[in-house]
Amino acid sequence: MILTTPAIAASIESLRAAVSGAVALPGEPGYELATPWNVAVPVRPYAVVAVDNAADIAATVRFAVKHGLKVAVQRTGHGAVPLGDDVLLVHTGRLTECVIDPEARTARIGAGLVWQDVIDAATPHGLAPLAGSSTTVGVAGFLTGGGIGPMVRTYGLSSDFVRAFDIVTGNGCLLHVTPDEHAELFWGLRGGKATLGIVTAVEIDLLPVTHFYGGAVYFDGADADVVARAWLDWCADLPEHSSTSLAFLQLPPLPQVPAPLAGRSTVAVRFASLADQAEAEALIGRLRSVATPILDGVAVLPWAAVGAVHADPVDPMPTHEYTALTGELTREAIDVLLSVAGPGSRSPQTVVEVRLLGGALAREPRHRSAFCHRDADFALMVAGVLAPATADDVIGHARTLDQAMSPWTTGRRLPNFAADSDPDTIARAYDDDTWHWLGALADEHDSEGVLRVGHVVRRDR
Repeated sequence: MILTTPAIAASIESLRAAVSGAVALPGEPGYELATPWNVAVPVRPYAVVAVDNAADIAATVRFAVKHGLKVAVQRTGHGAVPLGDDVLLVHTGRLTECVIDPEARTARIGAGLVWQDVIDAATPHGLAPLAGSSTTVGVAGFLTGGGIGPMVRTYGLSSDFVRAFDIVTGNGCLLHVTPDEHAELFWGLRGGKATLGIVTAVEIDLLPVTHFYGGAVYFDGADADVVARAWLDWCADLPEHSSTSLAFLQLPPLPQVPAPLAGRSTVAVRFASLADQAEAEALIGRLRSVATPILDGVAVLPWAAVGAVHADPVDPMPTHEYTALTGELTREAIDVLLSVAGPGSRSPQTVVEVRLLGGALAREPRHRSAFCHRDADFALMVAGVLAPATADDVIGHARTLDQAMSPWTTGRRLPNFAADSDPDTIARAYDDDTWHWLGALADEHDSEGVLRVGHVVRRDR
């Protein structure tokens, strides 16, 4: 870490003069914007710059280069990594542009928006963005990580629907990036996270979708074994019009948690389908029949309620996350997972999810991207709350789970889940060629390494 100097402190007024947004030092109003969604992550930058526009970001980058600082970006802080006082944190919450073109079926979205903002703007036009599992996650960060949402098997990655980015590079250049303009950046921004620039706005295609059939069916933890095995068999021939995941849950007894789920072990089958209602009901009916649900939220839902499929938490909390990709899962794999994460395992994790991939995700889109490992069969995602009494257990158990599932995991991971700044961990999200080319592009567009913070790729790891 580069400790800030009196010269930097004295010149902060020049940064304030250079931007139309607000610059906040520790203890000043606005510095609280640095607080991430995952409050376990220590985010304590030198200053927070709440930018009004792309020019503010370029000015912040130039200031950082001049003073030997780095620049990170945050909207919601779902993918937060530790930041210290050698970093200026750009907060994009004021970039709230949202223009829906009903005829072209597109949306132009400022980097300050979360998915629910876009859903609410598109819904009156009978259109829908391909949002993630949580609709309170920032649009830009989600798309630069590829984006795996509840309908991933039907449509593929959310980033496959990006038409253009507006970015500020680490060299301070403002660029409009499309498949035809700066095509190499268009490739790398979709999957490369913050490696190649800070996104200020994005243009995406919208889908002519208003409703879907989905939600979650919850079973008592005592039925986890029969449900999990039936779910795995069910996945073998699930059509592409449907996506699903299985989650072992231990939700706390809080007012926002439905009473049948609070303070007990449960298992959830999450389901989202664009099949007609009769076909979709017949599909999920195969699982409804293997045990008696304690709560059934699967129904015809408006697209605006797509967040109900996973029902991810909204309020900030301290968490530890782990993720891995797998090849084919066998009955033995499910039995091992049950032994370390199911009822009776003494797992301290809040959620252990296995998400079925494949379908449209496995096919390369029209415009190739830096997102790798489309051939994975499942994604394993684990999250535990870091309460003072259980924090060590949560972290240690994640390592135990990793070891137990190693016969089926590929050694690869998703860019968007379980944020990390360790280069070797980040490298697991890419193949060797993609890592090389992302690093080469970073050398060109961030020659001073000002964006070298968090999930970024550099060849000299």
